Parts: sequence; structure tokens; C-alpha cells
Amino acid sequence: MSPPPPPLGRGRKRAAQAFDAALDDAELVAARASLNQGRWTAVRALLAGTGDDWDRRGHRVTVLAQEPAALAWARDWQLAEPESGDAAVLFGCATVQQALKGKERPERAREACHTAAALAPADPTPWLGLLLLERSLGGEEDVVRLFDEVRHRYADHHHAHHLMVARLAERGAKSGQDPLHEVYDFANWAAEQAPADSPLAILPVVAHAERYRVLAGAGIESPDPVASEHWLGRRARQVMKAAFDWWLEWERDDHPRRHVDLNFLAHAKFCEGRAAEAAALFHRIGEHATPAPWSYPDRDPYLAFRAARDSALGAV
Repeated sequence: MSPPPPPLGRGRKRAAQAFDAALDDAELVAARASLNQGRWTAVRALLAGTGDDWDRRGHRVTVLAQEPAALAWARDWQLAEPESGDAAVLFGCATVQQALKGKERPERAREACHTAAALAPADPTPWLGLLLLERSLGGEEDVVRLFDEVRHRYADHHHAHHLMVARLAERGAKSGQDPLHEVYDFANWAAEQAPADSPLAILPVVAHAERYRVLAGAGIESPDPVASEHWLGRRARQVMKAAFDWWLEWERDDHPRRHVDLNFLAHAKFCEGRAAEAAALFHRIGEHATPAPWSYPDRDPYLAFRAARDSALGAV
């Protein structure tokens, strides 16, 4: 079941080539290519067509914002259309990405996102940009406040819930395994509050993986997730079974970030030793792997994903 563990340390060049944050969104891939060629009008058409599909809008804006050219072209767009909420939110989120890289002042990113929020008051995406920033740089109160701002506009926001889980999992890093840790309560609450067809049903699995990241980073769990007992306890088994059973009944295949959830679930099933269930998930994932959670706690995510996939598919 378990191949030799991939080497520690993340192969950044390899990972950059292996993972595409756009996942299977072909329209996003095309608009991103146009943006990098200086044609921001393709992005304008993409975001206009996205409308108030808030999870898809958040996914598209955050992926576009990661592009090195995004900040300059969003600024040009703003100059051409100063009242455009779409231009403002792309500029805000691109400024956030630069701030997270240390290439822009966080205050400037905050100002840009607040400007976007004023132009599009119903849009949770500027607040998602702020949450991305403060998840890394802000205090507890800032993170909770911004999550509430996102949720006020769209209660089931997928990306925002993942960010909140990741931040909550970091509390009590040295306390060890705790099945009553608050991150589990939050994830279970969010899953129960969401509609029946919401992928937030997978959030308890995400919480378990994020807690593993924290515990392994603190030296409490093995750096090899397969060798760790984190995935074998009673609570873990219950969480995995409930999430996998839900996925088997899930009929929607159009959520923009569904591959994020599939990767978390495949990782969990592989670490649990359920090769057949992991193989079914790997088939659905195809080439749309995501760095998290394969990189946890400090692994080359490309090698970890390939090793797990080859092992699972070879065992069935």
C-alpha cells in the first residue's frame, strides 16, 4: 500500500509545472492567456459572464490575481473603466498576492480591496482577498471578522471556509491529538449548515488534514502521513466514511473547486489504507492535482501525489 515516502522539501520548479490553479476551467485558462498577452478585455468578458456565481467568481479572480502581469493590466483596466467593480476586485486581489510575496505593502492591498468592496457591495470576492491576506498576516479577530463579511454575502463560500479551517487548525499546535479540537466543531457546523449538495460536506476531512499539517510541523506526528496514526483513529474513520459516502451520492460535477475537495478526500483515503476508494477518487481527479494536502507537512507535492496515485491504482 505504501510506497517509499517522497523526499522532504518542496520541488518548487517541478510543482509549478505540475499544478494549475485554474483546474479544469477552460474559459479561465483562455482568459488568463489573453491577460498575459495584454488583452484584459477577455478577462472583462469572463467575469461579466460569471455573474453572481460567487464560488466560481472567487476561483477565477484569485487564479487570475496570481499572474505576474495581473496587477499592471488590472491597473490599466481601472484607468479605462474607473467605475468597473470587476477591474477593482482584480486589482485588489492582485495587490494582495503581491503583498503576500513581500512585493507590495499590506496597507495598499487592504485599501485596494476596500475600494473594490465599495464598488461592488454584494460581492464577497474583495472580502475573500482580504481574508487571504489576513489569514497569513492578521490577528484572530481580523480573520474572524473578514470571514463573517464573506459569509454575510454568501453563506456557503467554499474558499473562505477552507481558509478558516486552515487558520483554526493552527491553534494549540503543541497540544497533540485532540478529537475535540475546535477546528472539528467548526467544520462539522459548517457542513451541517450547508445545503445537501454543497461540497462543504467534505470540510471535516479538510479539517483533519489541516490538523495533521500542524501536528506534523510541530514534530508531534510523523512527517510521512501514511506512517502516521492520524488517519486511523475512530473519529478519523467516521469522518472519512461519511465524506466518501456523501461523495458517492453527489450528482453535481460543476463546482469550480471540486478538485480541491477530491484531492483532500483521495489523500485521506490513501493515508487510511483504503486503496480501492482512493483509486476511484484518483480516476475522478485525473490530472487536476492540487498542492494541498499532498505537500503536508513539507513534502514535494508532485512526487507525493504521483506516488500515492500509482500505488492506489496498482493495488486494484
